[in-house]
Amino acid sequence: MNNLPDSPLRIAVLSDTHLPDSADAHAFLLDLIEDVLAPVDMILHAGDLVEPDLLSAFDGYPVHAVRGNMDPAAPGVPMKKIIKIGNYTIGMIHGWGPPEEIEERAHAEFSSVSLDCLVYGHSHIPVCHHREGVLFFNPGSATDRRSMAYHSIGLLEIGHGIQGTIIRLD
Repeated sequence: MNNLPDSPLRIAVLSDTHLPDSADAHAFLLDLIEDVLAPVDMILHAGDLVEPDLLSAFDGYPVHAVRGNMDPAAPGVPMKKIIKIGNYTIGMIHGWGPPEEIEERAHAEFSSVSLDCLVYGHSHIPVCHHREGVLFFNPGSATDRRSMAYHSIGLLEIGHGIQGTIIRLD
């Protein structure tokens, strides 16, 4: 995407959904998009979808996904990805290892690229903050909160800059 529309581009961000491929899972994912975040222009999934066929729940939307540590290899789902939207560059990677220093490990994977935003997952801990001119964004998990008190998803808005919002689901 080279040109941005007049209104901000709205991007749904999910990670660590860990769902089986079923009609219920498809409906759950689509409900997150259409009932919680709508309208959105694009969907990013930062890995641990677990069943790559679940991406079909988002038919009709441009979707970018990366593979997590729980995901099998799937055509078109790389380990990391760079997305250009207008003049902005978003890096996507799932992440690995303990939550401590996950941002540093993930950011190092894009050391040769000037990122405006780094979208990652793995920790199930929602994150939205700027550091050194980069928006670090982890939507948490809509299905497996682990040590968090709530499930969450994310929304990125791109217009004059990139803003992120973590949305608590419960």
